[in-house]
Amino acid sequence: MRAIQADRLDNLDDYAEVEIDLPQPKARELRIKIAAVGIGYVDALVALGRYQVKPALPHVPGVDVAGTVDAIGEEVGGWRVGDRVMAMVTRGFAEYAIARAALTVKLPHAVSFEQGAVVPLNYLTAIHALRDRAQIRAGETLLVFGAAGGVGLAAIQVGRALGAQIIAVGSTPEKRAFAVAHGAEAAIDTIVDGWRDRLKAALGGRPLGVVLDPVCGPLLEAAFRSLGWGGRHLVVGFVGGPIPALPVNLSLMKGAALVGVDERQFMQLEPDHAAAHLAQIGDWLARGEIVPVVGRCFDWSDHKAALSFAFGGTGLGKPVLKSGHEPPPTEIDRP
Repeated sequence: MRAIQADRLDNLDDYAEVEIDLPQPKARELRIKIAAVGIGYVDALVALGRYQVKPALPHVPGVDVAGTVDAIGEEVGGWRVGDRVMAMVTRGFAEYAIARAALTVKLPHAVSFEQGAVVPLNYLTAIHALRDRAQIRAGETLLVFGAAGGVGLAAIQVGRALGAQIIAVGSTPEKRAFAVAHGAEAAIDTIVDGWRDRLKAALGGRPLGVVLDPVCGPLLEAAFRSLGWGGRHLVVGFVGGPIPALPVNLSLMKGAALVGVDERQFMQLEPDHAAAHLAQIGDWLARGEIVPVVGRCFDWSDHKAALSFAFGGTGLGKPVLKSGHEPPPTEIDRP
C-alpha cells in the first residue's frame, strides 16, 4: 500500500511516498481504508522530531482518520466491512491503517469523511480537559485560547455541550469572528496591554471559571490572575513558544489550580475511560450537538505542504489530507 514515510526526523522534505506492507488487524482491531486524515500542530511537531516523545523510525505521521472498515480482527463485534468510521491510529498517512475497535466510532452519513478526520484527538482532548480535569459545571464561563484552531474549536463545541458559556481568544479579527461563528458567545484579542480590562468587559460581571490553554504564551499569567475563586487553568500545550512561569502564590490567593492535560498518557493509562469519552463524542455527533469544522484541505501529493501549514498555526480549523480514493457514500447508515 502507499504511505508517506521518513527514515529520519530532520526536515519535512524527508517525507516521501513509499510502498509498505498492508497491515493485518489483530484481536480487537479493525483495518480502515482511509479517506481523510486530520493534521494538527502536534502531528507536525512529531514529524519534525520536536515533540517530547520521539516516534520510532521509519515514521508515518497521522493520528486522526476517517474512512471505511476494510477488515475485522478477532474478538470484535458490532462492525461490518464497509462501515463509515472515524478513528485514532498510529500511522495515518497511508492507504490503510489499524485502529483499536474501542477507539473507533461510527461516522453518521450526514458527516463527511473530512469532518470525521478532524474529530477524534481534538474532541477527546477537549472532553477530557473540561469534564475530567476541570470538572466544569453548567453555567460556568470558559475562556478558550487558540479558539480558531482544532483544539480550540473542539473546546468551544464540547464546552457548549456541557453547558458552559464561552469566551474565545484569537490573535486576528478573522480568527475571532470564526470562533464566534462556531459557538463562542464573545471573543477578545491577544494584545497584552489592557487585556485583562477587555476580558473583564467581556465577562460582564461573571466570574471566570475555567481557562483552556493550548497556547500558554505571554497571557498565561494575566489569564490566571483573572480566574474567580476556585478557578482552573488547563495547560494543554505550548504553541505560544517559550514555556512561561507562574508565581505559585497566585494559586493560594485565588484557591485556583493550574491543571495539566496530557491526552497521550490519559489514553495509555485510562483506555476504557478514553473509549467512553469517544462514544459520548460519537453520540453528540449523531445528534448534531457538535458540528466538526474542517480547515484547509490538501491533496495526497501535497503532504509536505499540509504538515508545514499545520505547523505554522495560521489556519482556521484543523487541516485535512485527502487520500485520493474516498469511498463512495452510502445511501443510509447501516446498523
